[in-house]
Amino acid sequence: QVQLVESGGGKVQAGGSLRLSCAASGGSFSSLGMAWFRQAPGKEREFVATVDFSGTNTYYTDSVRGRFTISRDNVKNTLYLQMNIVKPEDTAVYYCTASFRYSSGGHYSREYDYWGQGTQVTVSS
Repeated sequence: QVQLVESGGGKVQAGGSLRLSCAASGGSFSSLGMAWFRQAPGKEREFVATVDFSGTNTYYTDSVRGRFTISRDNVKNTLYLQMNIVKPEDTAVYYCTASFRYSSGGHYSREYDYWGQGTQVTVSS
């Protein structure tokens, strides 16, 4: 069983930066595909970014590509999301998620097996 704990959320002004972290425990982190999803009020959970088990390959949803960077440290068992040039529409609860079935990562929530509790990000204009 893998436990995921997000941190780093908070309030930030539009144009600013924030870095989210996700600490993993209880499993073989270096073999897991990882991703960030987010859910805004009244909306469905949506894919943000994914990284493969090695950290080599990444993929982003169009709305964050060029502004956000997903990365991982397989020694520290931690996943990151660097958020730059944030916009009010980035306001959401951000969830860290892990997959032991898809070490390459993926875009769909059904591909993931473990989820964190989420961290709130609020961007003011």
